[in-house]
Amino acid sequence: MAVRKITLTVNGKPREFEGDPEQPLLWYLRDGLYLTGTKYACGAGSCGACTVHIEGEAVRSCTLAMKLIAGQSVVTIEGLATGTRLHPVQQAWIEEDVAQCGYCQTGQIMAAVALLRRVAKPTDADIASFMNLCRCGTYPRARRAIFKAAKRMGIAA
Repeated sequence: MAVRKITLTVNGKPREFEGDPEQPLLWYLRDGLYLTGTKYACGAGSCGACTVHIEGEAVRSCTLAMKLIAGQSVVTIEGLATGTRLHPVQQAWIEEDVAQCGYCQTGQIMAAVALLRRVAKPTDADIASFMNLCRCGTYPRARRAIFKAAKRMGIAA
């Protein structure tokens, strides 16, 4: 294994990773930085429980090698709020009681935030195509939460 030093920013803080450049970002976040909000589920980038933002885009961290994010900015669910103020999507998620088991919810929230950055006035079809898989099937509540957050953010009709 070739050890490599990789610098990046995580939740606004400069970080330095030193290890296997092929290691998935997920494991650096969870085991190296103890940011356990990002979840491991499928390990294949299919479900979305591991979704984080890199340079503002939603990505699946379980299959993304550290070497591919050198110099970039990563935001996890722990970095989404501003101080003690929740992001509008997080607040709407609580108000709409979206989570059932809750395991995939951090990935769902991160996907929803990225969707609202990309699509000013999301439709049901936009939401359906952008959201992660959820075993509990709380999609109707998630959709309501996304519309509520968009309205609060001033981007919905």
